Amino acid sequence: MAAHSAAELIDVDANSLASAIKELPERGGIARGLGRSYGDPAQNAGGHVLRLAPTNEQIVIDDAAGTVTAGAGVSIDDLLAVIVPRGYFVPVTPGTRFVTIGGAIASDIHGKNHHSDGSFGDHVTSLRMMLADTTIVTIAPGNDPELFWATVGGMGLTGVMIDATFDLIPLQSSRMSVDTRRIGNLEEIMARMAESDAEVHYSVAWLDLLAKGKHLGRGVLTNAEHASAGQLGPRQAAAPLGYGAQQIVAIPPFVPGRGLINRLSVAAFNEMWYRKAPIARKGELQSIPAFFHPLDMVGGWNRVYGRQGFLQYQFVVPFGAEDVLRSVIERISAAALPIFLTVLKRFSDGNPGHLSFPMGGWTLSIDVPAHRVGLSELLNGLDTLVLDAGGRHYLAKDFQTSAASVRRGYPRLDEWLEIRERVDPAGI
Repeated sequence: MAAHSAAELIDVDANSLASAIKELPERGGIARGLGRSYGDPAQNAGGHVLRLAPTNEQIVIDDAAGTVTAGAGVSIDDLLAVIVPRGYFVPVTPGTRFVTIGGAIASDIHGKNHHSDGSFGDHVTSLRMMLADTTIVTIAPGNDPELFWATVGGMGLTGVMIDATFDLIPLQSSRMSVDTRRIGNLEEIMARMAESDAEVHYSVAWLDLLAKGKHLGRGVLTNAEHASAGQLGPRQAAAPLGYGAQQIVAIPPFVPGRGLINRLSVAAFNEMWYRKAPIARKGELQSIPAFFHPLDMVGGWNRVYGRQGFLQYQFVVPFGAEDVLRSVIERISAAALPIFLTVLKRFSDGNPGHLSFPMGGWTLSIDVPAHRVGLSELLNGLDTLVLDAGGRHYLAKDFQTSAASVRRGYPRLDEWLEIRERVDPAGI
């Protein structure tokens, strides 16, 4: 892993949470989901890390309201296995289903549909959490909205979530209808993404960041909708809501220390991935895991980066700063970083969350080996471009982000600190 620390991990449930909070040491405690964050939000060196035990009994669907109540320790993986066969989908999912509901709210996760549906917090109708003094509160957009929106995106620092109720999306099938287009440069990709905002619910582009010149930012644009029952073939129609999310392959544990990711391997992969994409294909039926969570189908995929791991760097710049996005991509391309996992998306306006990441604009996310020489200096330069343009960085992927960058990128930080002071004056 790229960074590590030593803390005491405490397994808790709703009955033992209060005593665990009362026994926290001077360094306090932080709630953790599945421990798979790209940054260090659930690390607490010298303190305690609290992990809520999940159970399927914590998943309760209200068909009349179209909502579900789920425990904070329940994963999207476990949730989908219950709700998809019942004809529902989560309102927002990130690129992995191995995220807990508590983590989804704490990070205010976004997905391929932010331009149409916003982030996870926009769909939460209420949540229960235990404060530092062990009182349990129920908050909602209309019930202590300041604390609610400080908790949405608040990285678990306002209290420990117990459960939440949020909206679901009704499904006719467990398939996605996917349109794919291979595009030769960044400008055309961005133009097509902007054009499709009002037409599609899900949109994402993969970019080849090793491409240069007139092919800078070439990539593959993917748009999708949930497939209707009428779009299914005879075999699929026999079980329209059938759902399975098995891993299809696993990376062996004996990958060399520096991993398999280098400029030659990534250049070959990127060329193959770009060329295999169709120039234009409409209406391909894909499973939910294949479209939303492709890397989850590869067990231990992170091992390809070697023992030192990787870091994920994600930022957003507002609309009108497209030249900054291009400059970032030009610098990454010039540095020849071995990057095969690149995601470009469009955000609509953000929500009232003080520390929520999305804002109207363009977001780019990259994975890069942590051992790359000169990486920190390069990213520091990108930070300056992003922040000068009025952008910011995702706190769930904060390996690189400095305190000064957080303050510049999140101008409502002082408001958030006042709310946190109200509910946790001792910084527990």
